Amino acid sequence: MNTHVGVILVAAGSGTRLRAAQPKAFVRVAGHTLLEHAVARAFEAADTTQIVVVAPASHLVEAGALASAHPRAADVTVVAGGAERTHSVAAGLAALHDDIGVVLVHDAARCLAPAGLFDRLVEAVRTGHDAVVPGLAVADTIKQVDASGQVVATPDRSTLRAIQTPQAFTRHVLADAHASGVEATDDAALVERLGTTVLVVDGDELAFKVTTPTDLERAERILGG
Repeated sequence: MNTHVGVILVAAGSGTRLRAAQPKAFVRVAGHTLLEHAVARAFEAADTTQIVVVAPASHLVEAGALASAHPRAADVTVVAGGAERTHSVAAGLAALHDDIGVVLVHDAARCLAPAGLFDRLVEAVRTGHDAVVPGLAVADTIKQVDASGQVVATPDRSTLRAIQTPQAFTRHVLADAHASGVEATDDAALVERLGTTVLVVDGDELAFKVTTPTDLERAERILGG
């Protein structure tokens, strides 16, 4: 397996819940967009060779301009996303260089995910796992409910994990998963449908998703501290 590492950075979210006037990845925190923070941290990882930014078609020029400001701009490719997240990731896959063998799929909204998390995931793939995702233990009791809102089960929370990105895969497994034509909000779910084992490793609190104004304030505090 070729072990060069590529990152597909999905930056096509609308930002509706953030109450932003532009797509979420282009909202600024501590003077820079979420996209810029995400690109910088992905390149801080030890082995990142290429980043493919998947942006809304309406913001390709802006995404390209932001990426070009990074010292490794030559290693950044910008492509248009699709109607759904699955389509966007597929567009990113198609833009990866031929020598990329390990692929991390990441969300620009998790812009503070640290380099060490990327490195941990890549190492797990290189040691023989086809799919590796980061997860945090669930602190709350979780109830499964039916369509009428009635509880049907209470899973043992010790067996549950809240899954984050980046998620890491061997390229051929991720490509096979996307070739199935099934849509999902999580790439690991697509891989699971193939019958491939997905390993969960320790996540990181910094890999939280910026979804609401409160999340944005949290990111501002972290970056300002």
